[in-house]
Amino acid sequence: MIKEVASNTKKEMDNVIEKTKNEFAKVQTGRAKASLLDSVKAEYYGALTPINQMAKVSAPEPRQLLVSPFDKSVIDDIEKAILKSDLGLNPNNDGDVIRINIPQLTEERRKDLAKVVNKKAEEGKIAIRSIRRQANSELEAFEKDGDISEDNYRRGLDNIQDITDQYIAKIDELLEKKIADIMEV
Repeated sequence: MIKEVASNTKKEMDNVIEKTKNEFAKVQTGRAKASLLDSVKAEYYGALTPINQMAKVSAPEPRQLLVSPFDKSVIDDIEKAILKSDLGLNPNNDGDVIRINIPQLTEERRKDLAKVVNKKAEEGKIAIRSIRRQANSELEAFEKDGDISEDNYRRGLDNIQDITDQYIAKIDELLEKKIADIMEV
C-alpha cells in the first residue's frame, strides 16, 4: 500500500514538472523559438485551433519566427490571434507567410520575466506540496484503519517527504536554467 501511494505520488508530481516546463516554455527569452506560439489559438472553421496545427512555425533566424499557414485563407485569423495573445509580438503579414521579429529584451523586461518565472515555479512547488499533503492523508487513513502499522506509517511519511524534496529540487533546477536563459544577453 505504501509503495502504491508513493508510485501515485510520483506520477502526479511528474505531471506537475511537465506542466511547469510547459509554463516556462511560454516565457519569452529574447530568442525565437517555435514553442513560443504553442499556446496561441486561432479561429479555424468555427473552432479555436492551436496555430502549430494550422501552420508550420519555424525560427529561420535567432530573432525571427516564420509562420507558414497550410491554408492561406486563414493567414489573417492567425495574425489576429498572435496580436491578441499576451506575448507582446507584432506579426508582419505579407500574404503568404507571417514574420514575427522578436525584440531585444531590456534589462527591466528581463527582471520582469524572471519574476514571472519565479511565480510559475512557486505555483509548481505549491502543487507538489498539495500532492504530498494528499499522500500523507492517504497514509494516515491506512494507519487509522489498521491496514499498516505505525512504524510503516512513519516510514511512508518519510518516503513521501523524500520524494517531495526531490521534485522541489527539480523545479529549482528548472528555475535556475530558465532564469539564466532569460538573463543571458
